[in-house]
Amino acid sequence: MLEEKKSYKKIIFSYLASAGIFLLELVKVAVLAGITIILVRYFLFKPFYVKGASMEPNFFDKEYLIIDELSYRFRPPQRGEVIVFKYPENPKEYFLKRIIGLPGERIKVAEGQIIVYNKEHPEGIVLNEPYLSHDLLTVGERITALNENQYFVLGDNRPNSYDSRRFGAVDKSLVIGRVFFRGWPFNRAAIISEPKLNI
Repeated sequence: MLEEKKSYKKIIFSYLASAGIFLLELVKVAVLAGITIILVRYFLFKPFYVKGASMEPNFFDKEYLIIDELSYRFRPPQRGEVIVFKYPENPKEYFLKRIIGLPGERIKVAEGQIIVYNKEHPEGIVLNEPYLSHDLLTVGERITALNENQYFVLGDNRPNSYDSRRFGAVDKSLVIGRVFFRGWPFNRAAIISEPKLNI
């Protein structure tokens, strides 16, 4: 009878030890998963919800996007990429626009077109924008000279976009990252590729 009690205690002790090890492993996995999620969320990719119609028809209100924050640590932003940045006049607000002008360039908006002046095109070249509908004109008259850390950005819905035509160039320090993936709605889920431009 005494041996049975000892054996029973051993089984209980063994069971509790196993349960304790399992719980410890579970806690380890949870902590590692939490750290991984935090690192990915705050240093690599961020979720972003589209607000408003300024990027239609390419991005619609309430679409869910994933922003790549890593690429621009290794290379500069490129013309045609859609970016999220802090609004220059209120850094607590975030805007979604497309890069049109790069550092050191001069951008002219006139007669419904965008003309880019740079080292390769000192006389200027009209930017061909395949992501816009063929009959869409860029309204406004403006010439903007960009310094070595500035970008000229526009919304794809040119008649209804508050962008660099109004608030001027965007400094690189305000750029959060580029749009990498659209996750919602599911029927429009896609990796966002760079457009082929004539410049």
